[in-house]
Amino acid sequence: MIVFTSNHCPFAKLYPQRLNALNAKYKSLGVPFIAISSTDTVSYEEDTYEMMVAKAAKEHFNFPYLYDGAQTVAKDFAAQRTPHAFFIWRENGSWIIKYQGAIDDNGAHPELVEKHYLSDAVDELLAGKELSIKETRSVGCQIYFRK
Repeated sequence: MIVFTSNHCPFAKLYPQRLNALNAKYKSLGVPFIAISSTDTVSYEEDTYEMMVAKAAKEHFNFPYLYDGAQTVAKDFAAQRTPHAFFIWRENGSWIIKYQGAIDDNGAHPELVEKHYLSDAVDELLAGKELSIKETRSVGCQIYFRK
């Protein structure tokens, strides 16, 4: 599981506990979780590496929070917003994006989430099933790319 996120985005700020829960749920099943910040730090000083380290400590992240300073990883994945989730799966020796989009269907109110898109995708693939939903619309702050 890969989630592109940021420190500055109000929508991304709603997800730290849920990200920790996703990692806690799937780590023992051998499904790694990482978060990546690819935000332009010239435009958003809150997203500097030093601020990322502070946020990871404050939120008690139980997963790696990586800095994509050159924005190449976000471009490779065509990540558009924060948060933007991807689930990649190994098939026939290649890594394939099996799911991409929103983490769930209610950023503002975790207690009202009805669709757990990312975890549903992981559960289905771990069970050997075809994904019922392969893509959703990621909602959040746009990732601005430097030229």
